[in-house]
Amino acid sequence: MSNNSSVSLHRVLKSSPEKIYRAFTEANALASWIPPYGFLCTVHEITVKMGGTYKMSFHNFSTGNGHSFGGKYIEIKPNEFLKYTDQFDDPNLPGEMITSVWLRKVIGGTELKILQEGIPSVIPVEMCYLGWQESLEKLTKLVEPEIPDA
Repeated sequence: MSNNSSVSLHRVLKSSPEKIYRAFTEANALASWIPPYGFLCTVHEITVKMGGTYKMSFHNFSTGNGHSFGGKYIEIKPNEFLKYTDQFDDPNLPGEMITSVWLRKVIGGTELKILQEGIPSVIPVEMCYLGWQESLEKLTKLVEPEIPDA
């Protein structure tokens, strides 16, 4: 079975590269937007540096079941680029995925590109894509509002 399934996403968000980068690299922020609707996320550890690792789990709020995964950061350019691996703890979901995130300042905001490669063959690529769609909707709602401190 081939293991070269990938999804790619592209958005322009009305926000700064710095703010979006923080959303990808701060535990509380990441936990608030990365899980699809109906899931909660716990970030157990996150060390954003070359060779640094992260570990998180998603919990299905309906059933209470969850799955955990983690990986390491292989390339980092603050506010511009992130590349990290992703591996499920479940042996039924073998293989290592690689996610790349590009941030580029454009007129009116930031261009965001995401490429996730090596999706395990048991996961339908469409499901993966739809999951990202939901996550990016939540990311947009996190980073676009400019809320001043009262």
